[in-house]
Amino acid sequence: MLPAPARRPSGYRAFTEATVQRIRLARSLQSMGLTLDEVIDALHAHDTGTATCDSERWRLEAVIDRIDGKIAELRRARRNTLKILADCRAGRCRLAPTQGPPGA
Repeated sequence: MLPAPARRPSGYRAFTEATVQRIRLARSLQSMGLTLDEVIDALHAHDTGTATCDSERWRLEAVIDRIDGKIAELRRARRNTLKILADCRAGRCRLAPTQGPPGA
């Protein structure tokens, strides 16, 4: 993904401005929700000059689909938790161990 950086006598890596910009682009793509493999593919398309809005739109559509799936999953979890909380408030807590009759 990145060219090997030069090393200073101190051992620190010396990155070029182009490498810093590439890292920023990769981080930006990740923050949008692209997976590491998708970031690598997008950078490759960028490097080869084949990346256009039309050719790369599907990546963003895939991210939106994943986000929508996560939102739906979170909504289901919230509904389920609200039901369990309502039961708990009504004295039917599913989280507490059930107890047998006294003296059993």
